[in-house]
Amino acid sequence: MGQELPSANIRLGKTPPKVVVVGSINMDLVINCDRIPRPGETIIGQTLQEFGGGKGANQAVAASRMNAAVRMLGAVGDDGFGNQLLENLKSDQVDVSEIDVQPGTPSGTAIINVQSDGENAITVIPGANGRVTPSDIRKNAAVIESADIVMLQLEIPLDAVIESILIARSTKTRVMLDPAPAPSEVPSQLLGVDLICPNESEAESLVGIAVDSIESAKSASKRLHHLGAANVIITLGSRGCFFSDGNTTKHFPSWAIDTVDTTAAGDTFAGTLAAAWMRSGDLQKAIPIACASGALAASRLGAQASIPSLSEVESFLSEQ
Repeated sequence: MGQELPSANIRLGKTPPKVVVVGSINMDLVINCDRIPRPGETIIGQTLQEFGGGKGANQAVAASRMNAAVRMLGAVGDDGFGNQLLENLKSDQVDVSEIDVQPGTPSGTAIINVQSDGENAITVIPGANGRVTPSDIRKNAAVIESADIVMLQLEIPLDAVIESILIARSTKTRVMLDPAPAPSEVPSQLLGVDLICPNESEAESLVGIAVDSIESAKSASKRLHHLGAANVIITLGSRGCFFSDGNTTKHFPSWAIDTVDTTAAGDTFAGTLAAAWMRSGDLQKAIPIACASGALAASRLGAQASIPSLSEVESFLSEQ
């Protein structure tokens, strides 16, 4: 199935879109190994590396590298990782002035096993991320209200995510939700967003429909619309993604790449999508750009280290 090529020039609009990300900030400890160990098994890994990560921080970096003006809300600990994580974000021009430094608390950490084909298994220790409260969100209500779009994930407490949605909806600020990790219970306020962007397993957890084909993605999308989402994008790994706005549906194939590490590919897709959507005003035009950015991330090792710049995405698209 052929890919409809977007314009390589994605510098649309005169003013950088204002993106606020509310979410997790982690230090990723990445172990490279031939394969992910089975329960009770000990294997020998090749390398151990540290990368800035966390779904929220990854998405903030991805949006910033697409030349959006990004502010981050969240928390780090007062340990060595905390300062390093803030410096990582600042080096990518992400505004960290509202990020809390939690005293006596470790920063969030993720242990990531990456096997030789690029697939991974991740264990997240929330640390300071788990201490973000609705009160923390309310004190930054003006930041949310000033945004063109607010990006949310579920690696901070659910009540803080819902508070962010309620504040954004009260001022008609667009809300984009990456429902990962998928919650065991889904409060009704959670899905009343402008765009929800689950992967196959997350979509199944949310609506109880196994997503293993384009048709099943369409069925899951209908259910997500019924639950309140205005737009739905279900990412399908190597098969690309499925889009629905309740009237129009479309399958967007993936770009062909050699997969190295899929750790931040979904976050890169999401952050790029938010920036490109706000620049163009057209969600469907933004999707192929986000697919290209996510593909480039999957071809590299690490989380934030793998996220491409705007010029790299433009160069990739111009060569297709």
